[in-house]
Amino acid sequence: MYAIIEACGRQYKVEEKDVVFFEKLDEEEGKKVTFDKVILVSDDGKVQVGSPYVTGVKVEGKVVSHGKGKKILVFKYKPKKNERKTRGHRQEYTKVEITSIKASAAKTEKETK
Repeated sequence: MYAIIEACGRQYKVEEKDVVFFEKLDEEEGKKVTFDKVILVSDDGKVQVGSPYVTGVKVEGKVVSHGKGKKILVFKYKPKKNERKTRGHRQEYTKVEITSIKASAAKTEKETK
């Protein structure tokens, strides 16, 4: 069973016991996180696609740790002007372990209307 969820402005394909790196979440380490915005659920070949989300499905996870990614160098250069600028950036992330995908009576929003 897998699901596609929307979190932090991006879409992620998750399965149970997966470890996923999200952008920084405001949760403490060891706390549970619930993702309600489920776009697609697949269970043994049965695929349910929401419009935009599938209702009745929740993906639960546990925050493992917080950290920073690798440094990315940004170099700006203008020729013949002696203008050079180097900047660096490290994106903060939250490491989440997916514990369960609960699909109890999952329905798309079109079916409920």
